[in-house]
Amino acid sequence: MKKELHLLGFDYGASNGRAIHGVFDGKRLTIDEIHRFPNEPVPMDGRLYWDFPRLFMEMRRGLLKCARAGICPDAIGVDTWGVDFGLLDANGRLLGNPIHYRDTMTNGMIEAACEVMPKEEIFEHTGLAFMQFNTLYQLLALKKQNDVALSQAKTLLFLPDLFTYYLTGVRGSEYSIASTGQLTDPRTRDWSPEIFQAFGLPRGIFQPIHESGKVRGPLKQALCEEFGFARAPQVVAVAQHDTASAVAAVPAQGGKYAYISSGTWSLLGAQTHAPVISSGVMDANYTNEGGVCGTTRVLKNIMGMWIIQECRRIWLKDGECEDFPTLAKMAEGEAAFRSLFDPDDARFMPQGDMPARICEYCQETGQPVPVTRAQFARAIYESLALKYRWAIRRLERSILGEPIECLHIVGGGSNNDMLNRMTASAIGRPVLAGPGEGTAIGNLLMQAMALGAVESLEQLREVVRESFEVRSYQPQDCAQWDEAYGRFLSVTGLED
Repeated sequence: MKKELHLLGFDYGASNGRAIHGVFDGKRLTIDEIHRFPNEPVPMDGRLYWDFPRLFMEMRRGLLKCARAGICPDAIGVDTWGVDFGLLDANGRLLGNPIHYRDTMTNGMIEAACEVMPKEEIFEHTGLAFMQFNTLYQLLALKKQNDVALSQAKTLLFLPDLFTYYLTGVRGSEYSIASTGQLTDPRTRDWSPEIFQAFGLPRGIFQPIHESGKVRGPLKQALCEEFGFARAPQVVAVAQHDTASAVAAVPAQGGKYAYISSGTWSLLGAQTHAPVISSGVMDANYTNEGGVCGTTRVLKNIMGMWIIQECRRIWLKDGECEDFPTLAKMAEGEAAFRSLFDPDDARFMPQGDMPARICEYCQETGQPVPVTRAQFARAIYESLALKYRWAIRRLERSILGEPIECLHIVGGGSNNDMLNRMTASAIGRPVLAGPGEGTAIGNLLMQAMALGAVESLEQLREVVRESFEVRSYQPQDCAQWDEAYGRFLSVTGLED
């Protein structure tokens, strides 16, 4: 490789997006954020949308800032959240803004799907958890509504593929993002013919699937001229599902470990070399999603930071509110285990008055109702730590059949020192936290792999260990957390 690679990663999360510039010298990666922007859903006429044109404009702004800094990247990669998609017409134009996965149109669609094909058969063909926002249920809802866009569509592209299409003019489907839709077979790593046939889905609008790390094509000449790039950067279909990029960047080195990609969602699971299609996985509602280099991510979707994010959004409507680090510090001074709840209770899924929903849950379960913002934050973080314990025990007992030695946490949530300490104590084993920019790092290093500068997943993770700090947390007060876990099971109705 040449002396240095300049890489540009666009990381779109469910609440914000960033453009991250990376420099890779063959051994170490350095990164800096060159552009950040909010990503908020747009309610309109009873439907919830993503503002795709604005999000693409933010991508252009990231490219412009890169150019103004005198950087001509060797490669560009894009990752986003899963399941959502855009539809193109026969001329390759977008048929409306993509619908947001929290839109209520999918209410009842899992039940409707199971009337067509039994739940066990859907799982056997897809290995995916049953989440009402999965692409399968979005498509069934559009069919039920006789949606004109679906009937006119000639191409369906998941969101990162849609971004790369507008960067390159090339259509494609990368496996990690396709695997989030409950439309693929994890054994073949391809579309499931049984699912398409059973539900009458338009197979012709879907693109052939390829693995992570393929060069999709050069940046369009018009964009190169607009930003003054002397040569065309290669646009790489990295691990385009943000969790897949984050898991690629887990700085693990041997041993039996689990991971959490911590952000708006907490994705807790293990990396395996083959999908795990079993009753234990289905009953625990774990999922088999695509990882890099032929791996599978067997994981559980846990509501994550969404609940505290929504609480803060509501508090800001009433006036000023502390930032998230300050809320965490305030929570440390509150009484422990005052109010506990299941973060994955269905009431916490949609946008809305999250503090009121937490109060409702506590009233229903005979617990003290949080009053102050600090009490709400304490309840949220303790409940998350205890749900992590439940999920790890399910992973060990029902799925892997062997003990987990430690837990790696990557992503923005890994910067929450209090939650890391709580999690170590709740699960009774070490927590290794960082890097906080795990998703962007995985995105950048998969670009380097596509260009031949990184040869394997093991080498990629070695680069992460050499380049970024990892903090260690040890369990404390385990007896107190054991007692709290018993209470958590009681108020949530979960089985250990």
